[in-house]
Amino acid sequence: MSWIEIIPFEKATGKLKQLYNRVTGPDNNVDNIMLVHSLRPHTMEGHMHMYKYVLHHNGNTFPKWYLESIGVYVSLLNECSYCVEHHYQGMRRLIDNDERSTAIRDALEEKKPELVFDGKELVLLKYAEKLTLTPTAIQEVDLDVLRVAGADDGEILEVNQVTSYFCYANRTVLGLGVNTEGDILGLSPNENDDPDNWNHS
Repeated sequence: MSWIEIIPFEKATGKLKQLYNRVTGPDNNVDNIMLVHSLRPHTMEGHMHMYKYVLHHNGNTFPKWYLESIGVYVSLLNECSYCVEHHYQGMRRLIDNDERSTAIRDALEEKKPELVFDGKELVLLKYAEKLTLTPTAIQEVDLDVLRVAGADDGEILEVNQVTSYFCYANRTVLGLGVNTEGDILGLSPNENDDPDNWNHS
């Protein structure tokens, strides 16, 4: 599950139990990426706020499947198989087209998003790639390229935040040895209109 001690759902008390109850999926399942925060519950709370507000909020303008595809790409670039598998399944469920989902994953694994994306969606994925791999190389001109392709500044911010969140999540997982053992892949907090609803389904 991880390289550090975790407090399981059935042994949690107090604030930790309250947080577990907020993030549970079917049969009181808590994703391992959340369980790994159990020794410092306040960090789980911060993680979930960021995750819900960045990826699952009704203020976003891009479709959730596209934001999930950015998460899959960033996680592939960071070699975080945990997040790849979780968010690929989430993306796949949202697209509801296995052929399209497989084509996207194959292209992202080859680092060739241009095989399945074009226009604004493609240049924003390229921006996410550069921000992930060489963040200090980002210049203002990179944002001008995004604008020429049709992205407005709010959309640029949206993709910037999703990319940054996944870099954080990937490093949480990779640095603590989190794996998918016991997880139910592809669940997410789906009540976008309620930022305080963290339950996974």
